[in-house]
Amino acid sequence: MNLRIAFLLLLPALAHAEEGKIVFNRDVRPILSQHCFACHGPDAHERKGKLRLDTPDIALKGGESGHPAVVPGKPDESELWKRLITQDSDEVMPPADFHKDLSTKQKNTLRQWISEGAEYQGHWAFIAPKKSVVPKLTESKNPIDQFIAAQFHNKNLQFSAPAKPHVLLRRLSLDLTGLPSKMEPLESIQSDVIDREIDRLLASPHFGERMALPWMDAARYADTNGYSIDGGRHMWLWRDWVIHSFNSNKPYNEFLVEQLAGDLLPNATEAQRVATGYIRNNANTHEGGTIPEENIVNYMADRVKTFGETTLGLTTSCSQCHDHKYDPISQQEYYQLYAFFNTASDRPLDGNAGRNSHPTIKASSPISTPLEIKSVNKELADAQAKLQVVDPDQLQL
Repeated sequence: MNLRIAFLLLLPALAHAEEGKIVFNRDVRPILSQHCFACHGPDAHERKGKLRLDTPDIALKGGESGHPAVVPGKPDESELWKRLITQDSDEVMPPADFHKDLSTKQKNTLRQWISEGAEYQGHWAFIAPKKSVVPKLTESKNPIDQFIAAQFHNKNLQFSAPAKPHVLLRRLSLDLTGLPSKMEPLESIQSDVIDREIDRLLASPHFGERMALPWMDAARYADTNGYSIDGGRHMWLWRDWVIHSFNSNKPYNEFLVEQLAGDLLPNATEAQRVATGYIRNNANTHEGGTIPEENIVNYMADRVKTFGETTLGLTTSCSQCHDHKYDPISQQEYYQLYAFFNTASDRPLDGNAGRNSHPTIKASSPISTPLEIKSVNKELADAQAKLQVVDPDQLQL
């Protein structure tokens, strides 16, 4: 899997469902969360009747009553459905004093879900993507258009008129490079011209700059240290590494491994060491009165938080203090992650006078090429030569 494709998968991916089929995370979980989880959810202190509806093991077995809340394929035998439709005020759920009655549509959704087998789903971040069958409703060869067309068909919507060529070129340039198009506005243009422009934009160094921005934001890149006087730091080498990774179409697994442990790879290259700047992007301080032992803990917690959000697609901060009711990560798992990052050797108080905190290395930008370095060295040599031939008497002070 290459980096350009894999990066798109970092976005929350909703599994495409067959038309009309109920999907637990999309259709059922929101209803149960709003109307049922307060008494039959993950909070053990508030749970009634020892019944949980958020996990299949207890819901299918039942709580104190021993009657299964959900019987897959049989709504009329499911206690959940019986309690939703009963006219007995002592039996109806949710109870009247909860003041959150379900609508007829919501009840029908739950009944259909049970009838279809009551399939539960875990956290979306841990559900492997599945290739969906592409609908065939338009002449377009693009599968994205086919999926959109299917949704439009269900909702009786129509596509807008095709955009004019100059509008397409402007969108392409802004989407792929973040810069306006250099081509002259044209009312008509051949498709092969647009294809060539796409190739040109993808080959542009600005493409990597554009693609790198969301990752740098998520990885909390900055050219200052944060806290206190917020002095400057030099992290642009890591920024250049990220840009170069996108432009060179680095495989996604390598993209992650090198940032997490590039310095530990066999015969690690200079660029792989630079990649580990991902771990060093956290804000740091040299402020007097800061407790070093406490501050280094803050650094490691920040790294666990960032790793969870950028790579796992979920937050981890709640598990720093306790097993969380909703996050699919325990406190023990949190500190297993913490232990990995706690092997770093940075100083708890550092970064004064606008410098990077230690340890540091000297390295070249991964974007620089030998030819570029040679050119810069020549310019520097020429400038120095000119300074040497200037008559000091001609200098105006």
